[in-house]
Amino acid sequence: MSENARTDWPYPRPEQPPVPKPGDAAHTVNVWLVPNFSMLTLFCLLEPLRVANRFGRELFAWRLLSADGDPVVASNGVRIEVEGVLAEHALGDLLMVISSYEAEVSVTSAERAVLRHVAAHGGRVGGLDTAPFILARAGLLDQHRVALHWESVPAFRAEFPHISVSEARFEFAGQRLTGSGGAAGIDMMLQWIEHDYGPALANAVGRQLVHQRVSEEEAWKAGAARTLEDLPRSVVRALAVMETHLDQVLSIPEICRLIGQSQRQLTRLFMAHFGETPKQCYVGMRLDYARRLLADSRCRVTEAALTSGFAHLAHFSRVYQARFGERPSATAERGTV
Repeated sequence: MSENARTDWPYPRPEQPPVPKPGDAAHTVNVWLVPNFSMLTLFCLLEPLRVANRFGRELFAWRLLSADGDPVVASNGVRIEVEGVLAEHALGDLLMVISSYEAEVSVTSAERAVLRHVAAHGGRVGGLDTAPFILARAGLLDQHRVALHWESVPAFRAEFPHISVSEARFEFAGQRLTGSGGAAGIDMMLQWIEHDYGPALANAVGRQLVHQRVSEEEAWKAGAARTLEDLPRSVVRALAVMETHLDQVLSIPEICRLIGQSQRQLTRLFMAHFGETPKQCYVGMRLDYARRLLADSRCRVTEAALTSGFAHLAHFSRVYQARFGERPSATAERGTV
């Protein structure tokens, strides 16, 4: 340490943080990487554990797993080597599943059985981003509040109406951990560190990661403000009306009447901020909603069309293919096991 180092720093800071092997640390996290997983989510999960080790003790070890022991390609195209096969190394302090796009494409009944085996033996099981779909289809999330990526919430609610979906970035309670992925993994691991080793260590890790821990309410308000602060009030109100009427479609004149804005002025504002007319934006929102339903659940094409406000299947297929470059049936096929 330098001569100018703070004398009140609560933990030593070795130059090289220890990276213990599984079994040599107080806790071992097994991480199952599902093809097309989010690299950001993986890093945000592991970095708090690495930094915690930096402050003096070998607290956390981790092991990357795949279904067959082969390397896994992330959603950004990077190929990641793993250290074992899921079925052989699933038991530990925590089994965390990380997925992102098309989470169910490669998941088999045998792998869901592994998850159930871990849970039956008292193991903690978690999932980030879209992985809660995998856990729910394995029957592990009944009677649990679930957090997952916001884009996947409509499809999750449609497939699992009996499971309570949380608005929080993560849910960490008992033997199930779920979260929205990305930076939420940092907060989830900081909470684990605080629970087992106290707030001083958790706060020290957060400072080292230059990560400001905030309450869920503060984080939501900040995110909403950043998203909407530059938009005119009438545009925000129009978007809110559209978002709440994805299935029962309203006409643009009716939306203008509800928000107290002329159609000409609203069109001018939408073109200025989005480069689209209100109608084009509304259709795009409904198509995006349909795509989430098809990609993240076992929803049929006809059901997705009706749920997103398209009464005519041929028209739905045509505009869907124009927006996404594939037929809705192709998206649906990837969303099934």
